[in-house]
Amino acid sequence: MNQIMEFIGQINGILSTYLTIPVLLGAGIFFTIFSRFVQFRYFKETFRVLFEKTPGKNGKEISAFKSFCIGAATRIGTGNLAGVAVALTMGGPGAIFWMWIVALVGGATAFFECTLAQVYKVRDGKDAFRGGPAYYIEKGLKQRWVGVVFALFIAVTFGLIFNSVQSNTIAESVNSSFNIPTAAVGIGLVIISAVVIFGGVHRIANFSSVVVPIMAGIYILIALVVVAMNITALPEVIGFIVSNAFGFEQVIGGGIGAAIMQGVNRGLFSNEAGMGSAPNAAASSHVSHPVKQGFIQAAGVFLDTLVVCTATAFIILVSDIVEFGNEAGITLLQDSLATQIGGWASIFITIAIFLFAFSSIAGSYYYGEKNIEFIRNNPKAIFIYRLATLGMVMFGAVASLDLVWALADVFMGLMTVINMYAVIRLSKIVFHVLSDYMEQRKANKDPVFEPSRLGISGTETWENLNFEEEKKKKVV
Repeated sequence: MNQIMEFIGQINGILSTYLTIPVLLGAGIFFTIFSRFVQFRYFKETFRVLFEKTPGKNGKEISAFKSFCIGAATRIGTGNLAGVAVALTMGGPGAIFWMWIVALVGGATAFFECTLAQVYKVRDGKDAFRGGPAYYIEKGLKQRWVGVVFALFIAVTFGLIFNSVQSNTIAESVNSSFNIPTAAVGIGLVIISAVVIFGGVHRIANFSSVVVPIMAGIYILIALVVVAMNITALPEVIGFIVSNAFGFEQVIGGGIGAAIMQGVNRGLFSNEAGMGSAPNAAASSHVSHPVKQGFIQAAGVFLDTLVVCTATAFIILVSDIVEFGNEAGITLLQDSLATQIGGWASIFITIAIFLFAFSSIAGSYYYGEKNIEFIRNNPKAIFIYRLATLGMVMFGAVASLDLVWALADVFMGLMTVINMYAVIRLSKIVFHVLSDYMEQRKANKDPVFEPSRLGISGTETWENLNFEEEKKKKVV
């Protein structure tokens, strides 16, 4: 086992140092500058489109809000709770600073990849759509084989590896709070997961749109209470994070390098910007223009990292019980919160992590299924994939923490490299589509996407949509 972990660690080091970190930060800065800070300029517009009704007539389409919740369901999960604890213990407080940086520039990356997902989406039956990197690689770059490779990676990464991470965190948390064997927790998770994933995208969307906002709101509220209780320590905590980010204070061996690597890896796992996962959720919604989903998913990155992850970091740091250099997961957060608001906090975190992580299992499975359909739309293949997903949920519940997270990092890095290759090459399309959107907004219109007018090919789905009634509407 030690040899396996050492080998996986070497692969992670190579991916992070020479590919994932340079590509993510470099591309994020490029997108940010040349889009004139698109992730910051349109907050008002984002809230306008987030709650608008779908332009469909039968009411069965996935709305922009439900699509946002599917994406948030996979973002807001173990990465925000257990992932932050791992980043803190292994990378020091400075890792949180680099998580912030990944989120700030990652908002632009999320905008670009999710806009592309909408541009090149396809019909998924009568009342739904599907899309993502595999689809825009095939239709935009005309490289189906690369799309198939990506589809395989995301199907393995999300439906299998990441879902084992989610079940691992749930099992560890429940075992810590109620002393229930992890195997028993795993069996229960398999049963509940089967009910959701066999129910289809609409059940996943409905589940996520209810669970995620409620639990995120409660968790943030509790975090604010902890902040208020320790308001005088806030400047010190922020200073501690920033100073360690640049190696001014070496908390653990490795210093700035460990902080950057842990911060970027955990930040990517948490907000997923650039990984190519959120575009699958973005493509599912029925909107009148691709840029609308770009705005919404960019906002999701900020909610995930700047709000939820920061809240977790603050709870842990003010508790003053963290031991840097010793890897710890969800139990560290439970113990930290308990020192602030009492023993019942452990039970709350257990419930929160269960709902967060379970909604992530549902959303992650959806990503995997749609990419299996991209490779081959075969009911038998989907059925086998569902069984494999449930098997990995059970495996994660009883596997070791370090092995599960290490595997997740490897596959996450491989996914990111392929996706960013496509997004960078297709970035001109996004600039063109964004300009079209803003021109229509300046004309006081609710923007409608007409790819043929813009000279964009491979967008047959949009050509068959009728937004004539939407064209006549004025923005309220």
